[in-house]
Amino acid sequence: MKKIALLLLLSTLSFGSAAVDMSLTDLNGKSLQISDYKGKWVLVNYWATWCPPCREEMPELQSFHDAHAKTDAVVIGLNTEAIPDEEVKAFLEDYFIDYPNAKVGPVSQTELGQVPGLPTTFLLSPQGTVVARQVGSVTREMIENFIKKWEAKHKSDNKQGSD
Repeated sequence: MKKIALLLLLSTLSFGSAAVDMSLTDLNGKSLQISDYKGKWVLVNYWATWCPPCREEMPELQSFHDAHAKTDAVVIGLNTEAIPDEEVKAFLEDYFIDYPNAKVGPVSQTELGQVPGLPTTFLLSPQGTVVARQVGSVTREMIENFIKKWEAKHKSDNKQGSD
């Protein structure tokens, strides 16, 4: 319950209202743009192989991705280490992770915002705007609950705006 409240609290931070984009190359050499997923929720997770909370949340992120990738949301992992691609690929294979992943190397400031520690997760709305940031682990339930509450709030906001 504490984690859900934390994620909801972070959603009230002021994020930019403009859509953000990032150009990446995944671990298989395929180009990847955040804007390719416009119309879907995009969860961007900064992580490292040495990070215990990162490893702990990966099955949750995979579960969320599996449940939503064909319909309304995707997960993109961004490894922050200066290690060979093959090491990252082997790690992901060992953990049965198949959502898109890219390497970005050590970062503290990104197009999405500050990454003060690992894991750090950003959630982008279907319009491409950052609506939440979580420093620390997330669960599938936390993400789904946040999205439901955000959609309900913005549905009622849009209704009031059209009256």
